[in-house]
Amino acid sequence: MTTPTKSSDASKPPIATSNAPKTQTNTPNSVKFLIGGLAGMTATLFVHPMDVVKNRMQMSGEGGAAKEYKNSFDALTTIFRKEGLRGIYSGLSAGLFRQATYTTARLGIYQSLFERFRQADGRPPPFFVNLLLGVTAGGLGSFIGTPAEVALIRMTLDGRLPAAERRNYAHVFDALVRITREEGISKLWRGAIPTSTRAMIVNAAQMPTYSQAKQVLISSGLMEQGFLLHAVSSLIAALVTTTVSLPVDIVKTRYQNMKVIQGKPEYNGILDVFQRILRKEGIFSFWKGFTPYFSRLGPHTILTFIFIEQLNIQYQRRVLKNDTYSSTL
Repeated sequence: MTTPTKSSDASKPPIATSNAPKTQTNTPNSVKFLIGGLAGMTATLFVHPMDVVKNRMQMSGEGGAAKEYKNSFDALTTIFRKEGLRGIYSGLSAGLFRQATYTTARLGIYQSLFERFRQADGRPPPFFVNLLLGVTAGGLGSFIGTPAEVALIRMTLDGRLPAAERRNYAHVFDALVRITREEGISKLWRGAIPTSTRAMIVNAAQMPTYSQAKQVLISSGLMEQGFLLHAVSSLIAALVTTTVSLPVDIVKTRYQNMKVIQGKPEYNGILDVFQRILRKEGIFSFWKGFTPYFSRLGPHTILTFIFIEQLNIQYQRRVLKNDTYSSTL
């Protein structure tokens, strides 16, 4: 009887080689923050004029005064006619700085938490967990970005004031320095509560809706991973986000733009702003400027998510050599 010989190779596990392809590699958190900020800033270059229109229309009719614009198109053309290209891009430096602070923080925090709480089979976190992730990321990001938000509101609204009343900030850093010197550093966080509330609502609606829409469209067989799926999912997220966040945005805009007249502020607080709008302008005034708000938020949401997805994919494939990567959110 012969003794069986040991196989020299069959019983041994294959040895991994250094050039084996990586199939599951996470993007570093620092890169996620960078990608979030770059995506937001790039999107802002395209949609900033609608931010100007949205803010101007929200202030139109303040305190029962006559409305300045008939609709968003009238607002855009009127601003361009009176103030030129500089007018429709007023406050751009503040808009970009806002993205560099607020959007970098909220999207970076959200992407990091999203990966941490992703389910074992690779699916996104459960909807309510995702909701909490969005609220957390929005709240933290908004606190960081509130000074830029205050500067943005003031700079986009400056052109509607009489020449003698304009603040004429040269750029966002001039605005931040002058607000600190003339009104105190705490005023950089004026409206921090409604800003944070809006940010938490936006993130709670935007992020989970985007992820959920993608999952539904994929599982139903209507779409596959790719550019079109990202665009449609972000459009759905933008519609939901616009509807639920616009009332808070209007209150925030009014409060952050208020002036001190003879030593007395125009409003006594956030609740006073809400009550005056409701009493003098009616309940539907909380959705005033829906079209320009959506015209700004919709494209910005779509472009931001598309840029995030594409930048992450390119980083994974070109830097980490992970050719199986298809989506980040």
